[in-house]
Amino acid sequence: MKRKTRRRPNPFRILVILILIGIALYINQVVVPATPPLFIPTATPTRSPESFINEAEALYQAGKFTQAINTYKQAIAVEPDNPSIYINMARAQVFTAQYQDALESSERALLLNNSNPLAYAVKGWALDFLGDYTQAEASIKRALELDPNNALAHAFYAEILMDKALVGQGDIGSIDKAADESKIALSLAPNALESLRARGYVLWNTGNYEEAIREYKAALAINDKIADLHMALGYNYHVLGEYDQAVNEFLQALALNPNDPQAPLEISRTYATVGDFSQAVQYADQAVKIDPQNPKLHGNLGSMYYKNNQFDKALDELSLAIHGGSMQDSTLVEGAPLDYGSMAEYYAIYGLTLAKANRCSEALPIFQAIRSGVPDDEINVYNAEQGLVICQENLNTSNPEEGTPESSTPQPEATPAP
Repeated sequence: MKRKTRRRPNPFRILVILILIGIALYINQVVVPATPPLFIPTATPTRSPESFINEAEALYQAGKFTQAINTYKQAIAVEPDNPSIYINMARAQVFTAQYQDALESSERALLLNNSNPLAYAVKGWALDFLGDYTQAEASIKRALELDPNNALAHAFYAEILMDKALVGQGDIGSIDKAADESKIALSLAPNALESLRARGYVLWNTGNYEEAIREYKAALAINDKIADLHMALGYNYHVLGEYDQAVNEFLQALALNPNDPQAPLEISRTYATVGDFSQAVQYADQAVKIDPQNPKLHGNLGSMYYKNNQFDKALDELSLAIHGGSMQDSTLVEGAPLDYGSMAEYYAIYGLTLAKANRCSEALPIFQAIRSGVPDDEINVYNAEQGLVICQENLNTSNPEEGTPESSTPQPEATPAP
């Protein structure tokens, strides 16, 4: 038999096999463990809460309060147990008129730390804007017990005391106490926006308009993106008869907070004061569009139509303000009761407009309600009396055998309430 010959090993083939084995081992030990599973989202690094807080603070200082609030919320999502984030967010919420949200944010901060004086101070400030002056003062007093030298607490306390005095809930010395608190705030933090704002508020409401303007300007020099500071400055300019500057401040407030009807309302009243009733109508209508369910805004629009001699439109808007009803888009408006202030003015103008249209059967109850309901309102009681005269003249004109011809005496116009 022929013996089978053995082949000699091929060194090159052995080398290739060894290389392939090495590659397989590397992939199995190194590449596979480092490769994420297919179809599973790649993990992204989590931002630190400090980065959110720093970004929110920068937005706050730039006056971008809405964006700051959203960033504070992101910080809370990462670090929900940090009370300072809630406090800072609450301050921004006050500046954007989100008073209920500010209250809730400050209360969340107190749940995390019920000995935080700034949390109590901001809570009191939010309660002040919500009209709960008793609880607001209690919260501020607690803040000052914890930190007697807290400038913000003294500033907020000055505003609370002044508001209590303005609505008749303050003590005999509330105004003097408010002035003292505003001075303490300035002495502790002379360059703090809140200190300047509080001092301006006290000066404004004590008739020191030029000094108030100085303080509000100083506050706006720190941050000119706060709508209610522009509103306050506008009110002071208006009182001093500087109407162009008042309108300019109200317009800046409207640009910063376009969802607040107060700015266009005040612009309309300012234009009416200088006799530009077409512009007054334009901004009064803008205010209604922002808050169509507010009867007082309809009353203001109706009064501007009246002054602009658009009596049919005036009747429609004033009727909504007083009696309520449905707008063309089916928005429901609930009429507002007679009271001192702007509503007395709207009732008087409504009655005069009805009398001018010879609808005295509707006007007489309005005039009688004014005489009995707001007897101390001299201006509108006078207008009601003149409306009764007009109706009597209308009656005499329709029954000439019982009286004299119609008088040519100009019909009076209601004077806007201060």
